Amino acid sequence: MKSRIQAVRVVRHGLVLSGLAAVLMGTASPVGHAQDVTSREGIALQNQILALKQSMSQMQASQADGGALPPPSATPSSSSSANGDLVSQLLDRVNTLEQQQRDMRGEIDQLTNDLQQKTAALSKQMADSQFAAQAGAAGAGAAAPAAAAADTAAARPTTPDALLSAGKAALQKRDYDTAHDNAEAALKSAKGAFRVDAQFLLAQSLAGQKQYRQSAVAYYDAYRQSPKSARAPDALLGVTASLLALGDKKSACEALGKLNNEFPSPAPRVAHAAEIYGRKGGCS
Repeated sequence: MKSRIQAVRVVRHGLVLSGLAAVLMGTASPVGHAQDVTSREGIALQNQILALKQSMSQMQASQADGGALPPPSATPSSSSSANGDLVSQLLDRVNTLEQQQRDMRGEIDQLTNDLQQKTAALSKQMADSQFAAQAGAAGAGAAAPAAAAADTAAARPTTPDALLSAGKAALQKRDYDTAHDNAEAALKSAKGAFRVDAQFLLAQSLAGQKQYRQSAVAYYDAYRQSPKSARAPDALLGVTASLLALGDKKSACEALGKLNNEFPSPAPRVAHAAEIYGRKGGCS
């Protein structure tokens, strides 16, 4: 950078000196004022002009070779002061440009420092936000099972009627475990017809779980609790089906005979099922 500034000074200095020589040559041309050269003062002025020309030639030659220009020689002419002021102004301009360059460099350094600080602050803020998001997601993930469990507990039926409804819905979906649990829960507080229905639901869930011996007993308990109810024929039919599943055809036929004796005119659905079971068991 210093070499460039020095080159600027050299060029500007050379231009100033070239202009100075042109001014002097224009004001003291030997062609326009040949009659004045005869005096001693005219001869001295002409010698000064020649000296300036020689100096200019040397400076231009030095500039072409890349060397430093020699300092301008002071002349006693009337234009020396004005040209000296011009050189001073040019040097001041160069100094001003150098100062502006230093100021701009300082501003660039300050802006670079500010940018680095803001980038670091933004990176920290992003890291903090990411950490907070991960922590929040973990907390939400841990709270989700607890909330789901609370919702399940709140939605769980408690009355015999609600337990029976939920158990029958689970039975239709072949969710025999849930149906079994609801039936047992309903039996703890159910009375009358609700208790018979709960017992019948328990027998159905056991049959769905392929626990045929327990289901045969549960079906018979449902019949025994209300032998004249509308549920009784279905209960005896369930006993027959469970015994056939166990391979006990003799006991199955006995249960089927009890059904036919106590309910000689059952519903068409029950009569059709009894006929099928009778053929499977070889009942006469």
